Amino acid sequence: MKRLLTFLLLLSSYFCISQNLELTGTILDKKNNQPIPFVTVTCKNDSNKILTGGISDEKGAFTVKKLPKGKTTVTFQFIGYKTLDKKIDLTKNSHIGTIYLKENTTELDEVEVTAETSIILQKIDRKIINVGNDLIATGATSLEMLENIPSVDVNQLSGTVSLRGNENVRVLVNGKPSNLNTTQLLKQIPSNSVKSVEIITNPSAKHTPEGMSGIINIILKKNTTIGFNGNLTAGVKRSRNTRPDIALNTNYKVGITNFYLNYNTSWGDYETFNNLERLDKDLDQNIYFLNNSMNHNIKFGIDIDITPKSILSMYTFQNFDDNSLATNTIVKENNTVSFDNRSFSDYNQKDETYNIDYVYNFDDKGQNLEIELNHSITRNPEKTRNKELINPNSKEYNYTNDIKDTRKLWLLNIDYVKPITSGKLEFGVEFRKQDFYNLILTNRETVNESNTLQPVGNTNLNYDRTIYSGYANFNKEINKFSIQAGIRVEQFNLDALFKNTEQGNTALKDALFSWYPSASVLYSVTEKDKLQFAYSRRVDRPSAYQVTPIQEWFSPLTISRGNINLTPQFTNSIELSYTRNLTKGYISFGSFYRRTSDKIGRLLQQDEQNPDRTIISFTNYDYADSYGIELSASFKPMKWWTLGTSFETYIQDSQGILNGNLESIENRLLKGRISNSFKASKKLSFQLSGTYRGKSENIQYTVQPYTMINAGARLKVFNSKGTITLRGIDIFNNVNLDYTSNNPFPQKGKYILENNSVYLGFSYHFGSGKNKSKGRKYRDSNESEGGLF
Repeated sequence: MKRLLTFLLLLSSYFCISQNLELTGTILDKKNNQPIPFVTVTCKNDSNKILTGGISDEKGAFTVKKLPKGKTTVTFQFIGYKTLDKKIDLTKNSHIGTIYLKENTTELDEVEVTAETSIILQKIDRKIINVGNDLIATGATSLEMLENIPSVDVNQLSGTVSLRGNENVRVLVNGKPSNLNTTQLLKQIPSNSVKSVEIITNPSAKHTPEGMSGIINIILKKNTTIGFNGNLTAGVKRSRNTRPDIALNTNYKVGITNFYLNYNTSWGDYETFNNLERLDKDLDQNIYFLNNSMNHNIKFGIDIDITPKSILSMYTFQNFDDNSLATNTIVKENNTVSFDNRSFSDYNQKDETYNIDYVYNFDDKGQNLEIELNHSITRNPEKTRNKELINPNSKEYNYTNDIKDTRKLWLLNIDYVKPITSGKLEFGVEFRKQDFYNLILTNRETVNESNTLQPVGNTNLNYDRTIYSGYANFNKEINKFSIQAGIRVEQFNLDALFKNTEQGNTALKDALFSWYPSASVLYSVTEKDKLQFAYSRRVDRPSAYQVTPIQEWFSPLTISRGNINLTPQFTNSIELSYTRNLTKGYISFGSFYRRTSDKIGRLLQQDEQNPDRTIISFTNYDYADSYGIELSASFKPMKWWTLGTSFETYIQDSQGILNGNLESIENRLLKGRISNSFKASKKLSFQLSGTYRGKSENIQYTVQPYTMINAGARLKVFNSKGTITLRGIDIFNNVNLDYTSNNPFPQKGKYILENNSVYLGFSYHFGSGKNKSKGRKYRDSNESEGGLF
């Protein structure tokens, strides 16, 4: 009897084990050796009956559990790829190895799959927000779109972008820098051209270390359609002024060649009003700004599959921006006008970018070499006329400026990737040269200490920076851990010469060798739960504006000048984050800490020649700390309703010198956002969102909190090829910035912005109506087709 029971137990155990085998493996693209996520894996028996199945994760890895012992047919299916069947004979838990799927070159009826709301994906060194079809971003610029991205904040007044409360952030487009400042760059990119936004708060050694708070990488959409296809969008934004915009994206793909041509234009006026009131005396300053802009962007490119193993991509981007700025400034003292100035500035900016990129694949395992050359030139000449009506004969306020401003960038990257078991090694070198030339010719004169007139403001600046760098990066997967570690070394050389009417010639040279380690660990608690830890060392080098001793006149009560003795500031940053993908959404939580040594901060003092005027400059401090927490989530309570929310709070040290005294303040910034998307039918959808931005402080100003409410509606027409969009931004007109200050004078002020607006737009897709899955680029940052950069 005992033998019978033992036999039955053994048989039962064997049967249970045989019914709970596991099959694992990894699925890659046959052409470029990249992981394919969300592939359906189905297991069938000899009778073609489905036993069980699974789905590959973002790394292409899959696990199928509870399989019986014996012969099994495994089927791999994914849209755009040929279905693959593989027969195996399971006797124990088995790793099937790497499965390669080939593209399906059969032409298919056009299929458009666009998420209605943004979703988030956590990778080892970055967070990817797929922008989706957010209504609030429709008809907006990329600058306005970033206001809806977790961890990112946009200053509504200046247009500056901050990441985790810090404006020292590096903004890239498809992984590439630009000569344009961040505000100009993002205003020129329509939000509907953006595929996703990568938030890289602790970049790997592969990236340059500039930007203390990290990198925001804008990934543009690419066209994957065969034949001739395109999209036309036209809209108009109405606030106090009317601003139309038009965008045309076209693509022609035939054989091994893909051509694309994109054009967009926008024009109109934008008004801003500022009032500043001194509280210790009867002194008011009122400034009215009217900006008129006419902007054109053109991009033409070509991608060629030279051989099955190599791709050559080339493009040129041309930007033409003709704009003018009219400024009226009135100062009243004791209720009497003491200053009445009219300033008119004309700008004719032109930006040219030329890029060539070559990728060669040595094999199908991911070993490849990429060589990229980028050159860009930005010219921004300016002519300014100043008239002061109270003292029309004063040479200090009645003068003209003729300014030449030219910036050149040369960039050469060579990157090599070598696969290893469950990982890869990356090596690369980079050469970067930035030349900045600025010439100011003016007939302005001012009274010196001897009470005589002397010319002031004529300057000539050459500011050239050269950076040689190299990096090594290691990636490895060990069970549930993904590890990335690397180091980047850089040799930075500076050669600058300032020529100034008052101060003569000043030369500045610098040579600095630095190293920048980085490390990230991603732990997959489950397939849906990701825990990440990251560290990096970053740098911020003083700009030409911050170091030039040239004095700039901003307003009757403000003057700015640089500090030639500034040194770079370095940041060590750590973070811990958690992301969970839910059946109907996601939740993400993060925390971070940064310490910055040799912190660059403000220096404020009263002007000796005019005690009512403030002189602003820069200096280095010992260190500053910042830390914070972030929470974002998305959930679908109903099939027709998507709810998204985010909450961020940051604490930062702000230091500065006021009239010779070191001042320090701890700024606590709070921001929250909630968004509701409603799908009334297959063709009609709505969105309602609100944003709260709390009080912010620095050593000089306290800016009061505000709330912004946005709403939008979208209707699909012409068999969903056309879309009509209506949206309202800041519909209650709450974003008017109130600020106060006690240093160096007690004062209060208010900026009235032209932020609230209504947009009406129409978009139409045209073309051959055939779609084909196109091989992805070998680096995520090189998705340049169909975009502006």
